[in-house]
Amino acid sequence: MEEHARHHERLLIIDFGSQVTQLIARRLRELSVYCEIHPYQNVTDAFLDEFSPKAVIFSGGPDSVTREGSPRPPRKVYDLGVPILGICYGQQVMMQGLGGRVVGGEGTSEFGRAWVEPAPDRIDLLKGWFMDGAGREQVWMSHGDHVAELAPGFAVYGTSPGAPFAITADLERRFYAVQFHPEVHHTPNGKTLYENFVRDAGFAGDWTMGAYREEAVQKIRDQVGDRKVICALSGGVDSSVAAALLHEAIGDQLTCVFVDHGLLRLNEAEEVVGMFRDHMNLQVIHAQEQDLFLGELEGVSDPEQKRKIIGRLFIDVFQKHANDIEGAEFLAQGTLYPDVIESVSFSGGPSVTIKSHHNVGGLPEKMGLKLVEPLRELFKDEVRALGRELGLPDSFIGRHPFPGPGLAIRCPGEITTDKLEILRKADAVYIDQIRKHGLYDEIWQAFVAILPVRTVGVMGDGRTYDYACALRAVTSVDGMTADYYPFSHDFLGETATRIINEVKGINRVTYDVTSKPPGTIEWE
Repeated sequence: MEEHARHHERLLIIDFGSQVTQLIARRLRELSVYCEIHPYQNVTDAFLDEFSPKAVIFSGGPDSVTREGSPRPPRKVYDLGVPILGICYGQQVMMQGLGGRVVGGEGTSEFGRAWVEPAPDRIDLLKGWFMDGAGREQVWMSHGDHVAELAPGFAVYGTSPGAPFAITADLERRFYAVQFHPEVHHTPNGKTLYENFVRDAGFAGDWTMGAYREEAVQKIRDQVGDRKVICALSGGVDSSVAAALLHEAIGDQLTCVFVDHGLLRLNEAEEVVGMFRDHMNLQVIHAQEQDLFLGELEGVSDPEQKRKIIGRLFIDVFQKHANDIEGAEFLAQGTLYPDVIESVSFSGGPSVTIKSHHNVGGLPEKMGLKLVEPLRELFKDEVRALGRELGLPDSFIGRHPFPGPGLAIRCPGEITTDKLEILRKADAVYIDQIRKHGLYDEIWQAFVAILPVRTVGVMGDGRTYDYACALRAVTSVDGMTADYYPFSHDFLGETATRIINEVKGINRVTYDVTSKPPGTIEWE
């Protein structure tokens, strides 16, 4: 459990392996309720005593409670005297554990959209539900097994065609169980159900970024004392907010290292270094290593090789500059809560990989540094909120994600300074167009890729033989899946005209309409 979270009323989410467990946590954080996700096998009696939750949620999961050895919560959880909400598998595990009966198949499996209708008796959990003229609610179902017999003390408060026990509750013990997933956006009124549950549990909703900021500052001071910290600053949201928070906590004990590998967007280095050094008075080392990186990348066209070269050089350069900072004992990273969750796999052991861009390649061990991760309890939207709280400008807080290898992976084939220059200019025109049309904040990520293809064109009276480029823009919630942004043809035509007119070296513009999956967001 995170140390300073002890000051908050805490809700425990016991994870039974659902792919959408993180969404439960997001819904609760949006309601200003502090919660943590823990795999079921880590939730022991001793853990419950230490965590002392004010309420518990059982997540969904892919297993069947009818299978011997399937996941279960500890019996003690039912004796804590706190409200419990079971979702999908969580409902079934609750019924089975408390004396009900669950069966598999038998024609009542449901997958996808369904409609729940209320029972005659209404309960506080369902305030704000069944309000429209139709008197029913759309929900998202995903279950093969179903509850065949309720546990003693439970009654039915909502039914669907495939789930006669869609909403059940034992009001005396404040145990609630639903067969659907209120956390997904296909259950449009799901947030109301969570809100009713946490209010019933007595949560005051004291999880705010203002409070988090104060606690995080104190926690950093307690951990670091009077020693020095180095931080890899990329200019992305996570590292920028981490740097601003650390600077508020320890001032000049922090030194940021900004590695300029020559693969940044137009004016990016000047903007990042300028803001942190000039406007926020941070100590920033601007490591200008463009020649080193571009020299090693010369002639390399394999994307994985590019990434490896850039990753290795980044660590070498960072270490070289970090060694110049006398007395540095800590390395700061912008690790977020989703990375923490992913690094503890459902099977209980460490996952195969932690996202490499949130892990500075084993540097802490190599350099004998201790880690400071001041954002490790936050989701991305909370990091943005904290950034606003710290006074970072919207231009930084709202930035689209930018990959560590930078323009290298937007330049399929060999990287040359000429191609990078063309790409920078084209990307600047494209982003300018998106901003002019007021679309920037609707899009998760947008960029131009310069293709390793030259095509024939006609400009004026002359024939050209220049590069083709692809525009990419996607919508996404978390980057795990993505869909292409549906620009109008007018927008695409106007943008293509501007790029061809303003960027020497490009004579053909295409738009990438691939979703993820099957494609990735980036081209390499």
